Amino acid sequence: MKITWFGHAAFKLEDAGGFSVITDPYTPEGVGYAPIRETADVVLISSDDDSAHCRHDLIPGDPKVLNALTIAQAGGAGEAGGLAVQAIEAAEWDHHPEHAVPGQNGMYRFDLDGIRIAHMGDVGNPLTEAQQDFFQETDVLLALAGGYLTIELPDLMEMIHRVKPRLIIPMHFRTLTYKPRNTMWIESFLAHFRDDAVDFASAHTIELSKGDLPDQTRVMVMDYMR
Repeated sequence: MKITWFGHAAFKLEDAGGFSVITDPYTPEGVGYAPIRETADVVLISSDDDSAHCRHDLIPGDPKVLNALTIAQAGGAGEAGGLAVQAIEAAEWDHHPEHAVPGQNGMYRFDLDGIRIAHMGDVGNPLTEAQQDFFQETDVLLALAGGYLTIELPDLMEMIHRVKPRLIIPMHFRTLTYKPRNTMWIESFLAHFRDDAVDFASAHTIELSKGDLPDQTRVMVMDYMR
């Protein structure tokens, strides 16, 4: 499987047969990352009202679109283009400076190339027990690692210590391109891990097979596409 990080919470995941999924596409002008010019068979969004997470209309071609919040509110399971998706409802930070009330969104998971992938959407509050359980048996966790504007790092680490994902790929942290005030650099997240449990891809695309997955939790820090 190929994994490409465009920036923010947007990834492209492509299996060995060429089937591909893009997650949470953004508005480039809003987050500062480059426009997403790649196509996908399915686009997953965590809500339909957050321009940093829902811009499926900017993805070229005619992909199938699934809204994780809609899936979560309709029983927790959905499908498009042959991709089965599970989702659970979540809320943005209830003291979010840009919203009068916390926006609802969905955290979601799906399988690709036999690898169980989970995306944290845009959750901003401590996770309930049910929300933590949603991430059980995750192989690859696409984790909100910037603190401010999303889940606080101690609350994130509580879930990570409990469910023990095999590989964590951080997202939604401060970079030289995306730099909201008070959002944390990646070092704040990495401080929760031993140095020998962290790898740096130094690239915006990696290749991963089920056999590559570590037995114990590791972190893979990726570069974003320019």
